[in-house]
Amino acid sequence: MQAWGLIVLLVSKAAGHSPDIPDMEEDKSAGVLHSQRALAEVTEMIRTSHLVHKGMVNMQPPVKVDAPGDMIVGNKIALLSGDYLLSNSCLELANLKNQELVELMSSAVRDLAEAEFVEPRDIQNAPLPAKPKQEAKGYQQFVDSTLEPLVVSEALGNAAAEWTLRHVLNAGSLLGKSCQGTLKLAGHPEEIQQKGYLFGKHLALAWQACLDREPFASGSTGHYSLISAPVLFALQHDPSIYSLIEKGLDDVKKVDYDALRRRVLDGPSLEMTKNLQREHSNAALEVLNELPESDARTALANIIAAMQD
Repeated sequence: MQAWGLIVLLVSKAAGHSPDIPDMEEDKSAGVLHSQRALAEVTEMIRTSHLVHKGMVNMQPPVKVDAPGDMIVGNKIALLSGDYLLSNSCLELANLKNQELVELMSSAVRDLAEAEFVEPRDIQNAPLPAKPKQEAKGYQQFVDSTLEPLVVSEALGNAAAEWTLRHVLNAGSLLGKSCQGTLKLAGHPEEIQQKGYLFGKHLALAWQACLDREPFASGSTGHYSLISAPVLFALQHDPSIYSLIEKGLDDVKKVDYDALRRRVLDGPSLEMTKNLQREHSNAALEVLNELPESDARTALANIIAAMQD
């Protein structure tokens, strides 16, 4: 499990809080505010509900009533469980009585939803990479907590840009805005809050790049994400590989994952993914090093270092 709530608490403790915050608001034993602990719980619930919802199976008609009974029950459980966690997170967030924070975290939930509509996708709604463009253009990385309307059309087909877009929406936005929100609760100025967003976003992207490399380790077999960084970089390096991806337009199970893995391993994409991970790790460390030395800052630095091993 990705302990995002723990990361939010560590950021809270590392940054401290404004002296204007009443003592009764602070959890002395943990070194954070009660509201910051509640926000960390909200972050965990939103993240978990999103993962549970993603476990639903998109059953195409016609559906026989008797045959897919287990799938129907599983879908109902996933839907109700995810909704229960999401509704509780909304209730907990409302109890903090901070309208700006509610708006910020609501935009993170919006980003999670938008991530599920970035095309192309197969009939089961599993994401597929866009056809690589002939000329990879430079792309401005997200530098704040807003996304421009034209970002999708500019990013798709450019490996680094497409990967960044998909995973900022799918993960980086939530962790970044949670770190931004916890600094807001602590009374830090907007400039510091923005750095909290950048730290969370870059940490989430570095984490994702680390996970993307695992299915291509020596001896690995089985399925993997077709929008992972190694696959996207391989497509950019050799667009002919896209012919393997096109077989999955009806169902990603039709993709020859072993053949695609071999093509990925033959090119420079794994090294490019490692460089991508290093880029985001260094960006997160750069923000982290602006905080005063503490055990919490050291713990966050150790998390980043562990991903680079």
